[in-house]
Amino acid sequence: MIEIVNLILILSQEIKELKVYIELYKQSRAEKLKDTWLDNQDVMQTLHISKRTLQTFRDNGTLPFSKVGGTFYYKVSDIEDVLQSNYYNENYKRNATK
Repeated sequence: MIEIVNLILILSQEIKELKVYIELYKQSRAEKLKDTWLDNQDVMQTLHISKRTLQTFRDNGTLPFSKVGGTFYYKVSDIEDVLQSNYYNENYKRNATK
């Protein structure tokens, strides 16, 4: 009986360690993704916007870009920054005014 309890404790500790490793892996993968570049099509699909809207974002400086040949590229981290800077939470505003 004592052996079973010890085995369960050992397995429990190993599961905790695995959870830590998995979380670290997720975080490192998310950091790598931020350095990824997307082309026009990927950005339009991700943001559900038209080609013209994306051009407007480039023209007015909303979304930084790089151009190689005739192809535009955008950093995932820059897209996240634009989304975050335009984040609006109506519930937060309602609760702050009460």
